[in-house]
Amino acid sequence: MPTVVPRTSLPKGKIKVLLLESIDASAIDAFKSDGYLTVESQKKALSEPELAQAVKGAHLLGIRSRTQVTARVLEQADKLIGIGCFCIGTDQVDVAAAEARGIPVFNAPFSNTRSVAELVLAEIVMLCRGIPQRNAAAHRGEWLKAVAGATEVRGKTLGIVGYGHIGTQIGLLAEGVGMRVIYHDVEPKLALGNATPVDTLRTLLQRSDTVTLHVPDTAETHHLIGTAELAQMKRTAHLINASRGNVVDVDALAAALEAGRIAGAAIDVFPSEPESNAQPFVSPLTRFDNVLLTPHIGGSTVEAQESIGLEVAAKLLKYSNNGSTMTAVNFPEVSLPEHRGKHRLLHTHRNVPGMLAALNAVLAAAKINIASQYLETSRRVGYAVIDVDGADRPLSATLRKRLDAIEGTIRTRVLY
Repeated sequence: MPTVVPRTSLPKGKIKVLLLESIDASAIDAFKSDGYLTVESQKKALSEPELAQAVKGAHLLGIRSRTQVTARVLEQADKLIGIGCFCIGTDQVDVAAAEARGIPVFNAPFSNTRSVAELVLAEIVMLCRGIPQRNAAAHRGEWLKAVAGATEVRGKTLGIVGYGHIGTQIGLLAEGVGMRVIYHDVEPKLALGNATPVDTLRTLLQRSDTVTLHVPDTAETHHLIGTAELAQMKRTAHLINASRGNVVDVDALAAALEAGRIAGAAIDVFPSEPESNAQPFVSPLTRFDNVLLTPHIGGSTVEAQESIGLEVAAKLLKYSNNGSTMTAVNFPEVSLPEHRGKHRLLHTHRNVPGMLAALNAVLAAAKINIASQYLETSRRVGYAVIDVDGADRPLSATLRKRLDAIEGTIRTRVLY
């Protein structure tokens, strides 16, 4: 694990915040209201070379899903202390490389839950009524006024794969329109409403009239739904994917649709997505009238984006202002009180024996009294937070250099 050049705290007015991809104005307002004067906001995502240049001198970085924060980018981030993903996922960040450099990564896993759930509910209704193919026909001047293939959702069975925050919300909404809800999750989950767990994915696929997917992108969920799984579904069933693009084998889905193996689908996420609105969208699913295709907009509502802006900005502000790392996806989590009347030392280091003793030895040699102390570790990193007396005078540069010089140090910050 490389050692990073340690950085101490700065006045808020000198901390640079870089926000990309049209992050909601609520985030910008939050930073400025808290005294952060240098907030740069850009509408587009940046390529790796562009980002590597732009991130130089930035202390806090905010992105959405298109910007890729790679290890090469982080090597150029000479002052970066925190990254905020203003979205659910963090796949676009090399979180291990960020951890190695003492940079916590935050996200918003819950703020767009309602928006995604509402979209899925709408898609369930539209698929059951055969709206996608009737809409496509109308645009061609055709008139498909027929009952065949159009059903109510009341009394039908919704199968939810992944019963987390979004899955549970969809279950409750679906029950509200009279659906029976079953779910499958790799972890035991408390059922909400009248939802019923099933033991296997196979059972869920066989029993469901609509299957909706809400799982993370992992090795275990890669092509979770492929040829074999599609063959287990009812021929009258529909598939919805608003989770991650690689969860469904799109070629297998296209083959199943071509063969009439399932009745239709609604897909919001794709294995390969355009990097901008100007690029063409290419998918083997575009030729099917009975498939709803949306451009990764599950969480794209005014309400969700405002909520995400506030949530992630608050996490970055709390870390920058007092060192709290709660909900960081790659970092030891520490919830900290205010440090009024104290100096706060934030020391990130490799998780090796003797680090706390070494820190305390440096402070004892300088005759500095410790008021309180916190330490949390992950497999590779330790995070020590030490409040010390003496707020009436700044800590000496010599002391900070001694803390930086402790073998295994990744980053030192001092909050006044």
